[in-house]
Amino acid sequence: MQTLTDVKTKFSKETYLYWYELMLLMRRFEEKAGQLYGMQKIRGFCHLYIGQEAVAAGAITATKPEDKFITAYRDHALAIAKGMSARECMAELYGKATGCSKGKGGSMHFFSVEHGFFGGHGIVGAQIGTGAGLAFAEKYKGTDNVALCFFGDGAARQGMLHETFNMAMTWKLPVIFICENNKYAMGTSVERTSNVLDIYKLADAYEMPADSIDGMSCEAVHEAIERAVKRAREAGGPTLLEINTYRYKGHSMSDPAKYRTKEEVEEYKEKDPISHVLHTILENKWATDAEIEAINERVKAEVEDCVQFAEESPWPSDDELLKDVYTQEDYPFIVD
Repeated sequence: MQTLTDVKTKFSKETYLYWYELMLLMRRFEEKAGQLYGMQKIRGFCHLYIGQEAVAAGAITATKPEDKFITAYRDHALAIAKGMSARECMAELYGKATGCSKGKGGSMHFFSVEHGFFGGHGIVGAQIGTGAGLAFAEKYKGTDNVALCFFGDGAARQGMLHETFNMAMTWKLPVIFICENNKYAMGTSVERTSNVLDIYKLADAYEMPADSIDGMSCEAVHEAIERAVKRAREAGGPTLLEINTYRYKGHSMSDPAKYRTKEEVEEYKEKDPISHVLHTILENKWATDAEIEAINERVKAEVEDCVQFAEESPWPSDDELLKDVYTQEDYPFIVD
């Protein structure tokens, strides 16, 4: 498995500065979301991405804007990485009309066709089949775009995964299946849910290319996804990547995470992807302390601005209640 030391010289100064600012924005956005949830400004479910930022950062630099992303309910950071504004994301958490899903989706259902971000899905594993569908659409249209389908280690136990893997390999769909293995499906460790602890080996049954990646390293994530994307664009079909990462917080805001030891959490915090990228920047003298502080202040201002925007945005109007809801009147060709 590649480490930060192995690959850090292969990327430019601009890439590291981009990763640092992007990951810092994800981290500060999620920290603020957690704080606002505690203040009851945000209601319902809320799953934070804190600790997993390198997965989103490495994925975005290894792909192009036209590629499609789809994920589960831990979706805020991936949405931001895909280009959605902090304003529309925070407004959605607030349930406001200016949110990316008009305030109707909340934390688990971010969505933006404009940015190629197709959710935010609350049903465990449901996005795996839909991700293959996005890839099928791109192949049908004759583009060279790919779909990145993110899911957790818990979703890897769903039957949907096996049905989709079989179809994706049979049709050689341009889809990258990315298991963000953060070690716990809710509060249950991988060791307690499966005899197969190396999730990437599930691909062997379908002769699908697969790999296990250090998910705390932007560099390792980027390189693995870059290889998989190249294969998909060249009609080589899908790849399964098990990206080993870690969430510093509980499964959701209601989870105190007492099933983990303090020592385990601290061990992973020593591998914090933001700290490692910052260390590389400073070690190579790619930015001064003043320039880093300017980035920090810029991110802080963006997060403060998105909260103010959400606070001041209107609630959805009553006439929005039945809009964006599909009925037989909308689609008369559907027969009961």
